[in-house]
Parts: sequence; C-alpha cells; structure tokens
Amino acid sequence: MMALSVLRKCLREARRERWLVALTLAFAPFFVGLYALAFSGGTASYVVAVVSSDVPMRAADGTTLDAGRELLDALGALRDASGRPLIRAVVFADDATARKRVANREAAALLVLPDGFSRAVAAARAGDAPTADAAVTFVGDLTNPSYVVAAVMAGGALDDYLQRATGRPRPVAIREEPMGGSGGRTEFETYVPGILVFAVVLLVFLAAMSVAREIESGTLRRLLLSRMRAVDFVAGTSAYIVLVGIASVVATFLVASALGFRSQGPLWLAIVVSSVTALSVIGVGMMVAAFSRSVTQAFVIANFPLGLLMFFSGAMFPVPQLELARLGGRSLGPCDLLPPTHAVNALNKVLTLGAGAGEVAFELTALAVLSFAYFAAGVALLRRMHMRIA
Repeated sequence: MMALSVLRKCLREARRERWLVALTLAFAPFFVGLYALAFSGGTASYVVAVVSSDVPMRAADGTTLDAGRELLDALGALRDASGRPLIRAVVFADDATARKRVANREAAALLVLPDGFSRAVAAARAGDAPTADAAVTFVGDLTNPSYVVAAVMAGGALDDYLQRATGRPRPVAIREEPMGGSGGRTEFETYVPGILVFAVVLLVFLAAMSVAREIESGTLRRLLLSRMRAVDFVAGTSAYIVLVGIASVVATFLVASALGFRSQGPLWLAIVVSSVTALSVIGVGMMVAAFSRSVTQAFVIANFPLGLLMFFSGAMFPVPQLELARLGGRSLGPCDLLPPTHAVNALNKVLTLGAGAGEVAFELTALAVLSFAYFAAGVALLRRMHMRIA
C-alpha cells in the first residue's frame, strides 16, 4: 500500500505548510463572501440617461398632455419583486453630457425624446398617423451587457406606456443608435478589451514568483551584500516584467486581429494604458513576495489579488457601480480603487468607441495615481521584509 505511505507523507508536509492549505481552502469561500456583500442588494438598478426636447401639448378641452413626463413616471414604476427600482431615469439638459455618461458606463443607455413626442401621442390617440420626426432613439454601447438589459426594459416600458396612452401598438417609431464602432462588433470582439487587461493582470504571478525565487535561493541577500542597491534590483526586475507585459498585450492583440478583431482607436494608446496598469500589478506582486519565503508560497498567495483584480474590475464581466463619491463629475465606487477597472474602461473606449488620448484622460490619470501608490506600497513592503541588511 505505497499509496497510503504517500498520503501520510503529503499530510505531514501539509501540517508543516498548514497556512498554505488554509489559503487554498479559503479562496472560494472568501470570494463568495465578497460577492454576497457586493451584490446582495437585490436586482441591479440600471441608470438610463434621458434627453428630452418634448414640448407638452395643450388639447382643445384645456387639458395638457406631457407624454415625456408620463414616460419618465412609467420608467420609474418598473420594480422588482422586492420593490427595488429596475430603472433610474436621469434627465440631462444636453446631449453631449448624457453621451459622455454612457461612454463612461455611468449610464447604461441614453433615451432621446424628440420635441414632437407629446404631439405624436396625441395624434395616435385621435387615430391620426404620427409624423416621422417623432421617433424615440436609444443610444448606447452595444458591447456593454448593461445596455442590452436596460434598453430591453426601457423599451418594454415605452411600449406599455404607448399602448395605454393611445390604445395602439407602438404608434411611435423607435430607433437604435450605436456609439462608436459598437454596432458592428461581433461577440468575440466584445471580449478582447477584457482579455487584454487579463493578460496584464496575470503578471502578478510573474512579479511575485520572480522576486520570491531570489528570496528562496538566497540570491537577493547576496546581491544586497554586494554593491547593488535595492533600487537597482527593483528597477531592473520591474523593467523586465513591464516588457513582458507589453509583449503579452501586443501578441494578444495580433492574434485577436488575425482572428477578426478590429480596433477603432490607436494601438499605441492601448499599449500605454496596459503599461501603466502593469506597474500597479507589479506592485501587487511585490506585496505578495514580501510575505513569501518560497516560489510555492508566492504562487498560492498571488491567487487572492488575482481574483480581486479579475472579478471586481469588470475585466471578465460587468460589476454594479456602487457610488461612494464623485470626482470631476465622475462617479467613484469601491471597484475604482482597483487600477484594472480604469484600464477596462479606457481600453473599451479606445478599441470599441475609437476614443483618443483626451477622451481617456480621466482613466489615464486615475491609472497613473493608483499605479504609483500600488507600486510604492509594494516596494516599501518588500524592502521592509526582505531588503534590509543588518
């Protein structure tokens, strides 16, 4: 029964490295708890930006028909089983501001009501044909899953309102306007920006294990006893990992392009976004290495920040925006403390909507500030734990 002997050996080794086993067992329950905290508020509530040029119409009997206001009330009346609103309609005075909110994914969709909306509803109620200029328009990033859900729910509420107000099925035309190049995207192309961020996030393993290897072998201590300064080790290691990250992003982009992906914006800007993000991931890797004595420990520990950076940044699937504050007109939530969150938004704007550097200035600034903070924290922790020579 050699298998039993091997099992006993493994159990003895597990007792010596019991905390590694504990971390492995705690990984999934830890993220279940996080998801429960983040998503336990019930059904998601989608923000729909509304720009209305509708002019209320006064009928011959003296009553006033304000179809735009009635439609907003109908949108607000959409509730889930617990009474939570499904749609939050936010009215904007100008079209440009509303479109910017949609591009930043602070709003799932934009609903544009024409100036003749009330007139068209009144005409349909009287049995007349509506005019062509009374069409309602939905605007959005068609690659954003939240847009699909919000547009379907808002469109259903619009149809119900028109049916109740006029007694006729869809008497007003409904149009859809894709933002940027999102209208011609295939399902494959919608995943590429997230995959590019994922390629950068995977550097956490390389950063953590590269440093841990030097710690485990004693090479780091020998180097520090020589003329090499700590800054030289950090700079050289970081430069290597950033180069690997850039190569990974370029290789991923080339393969995606060969398989049919088309970028609407400049590749160089996507590389800049990825490179800045890589610095923050390297900082996280150094934090992991600071608490590791071996490559194996670094590998196990790195799975926790990897999970956070993957699942709570929107790289794999969208996460709800929990607003805690506003900065420069932008909504900020807990997930905005993760640099890849801004990288996902920036790459989506560049690759899908064709944005330039000026249009992702907020994301680049946030990335730079957070990356510096993460990198500085990683270096400081690594120096404190492993780079002091008595």
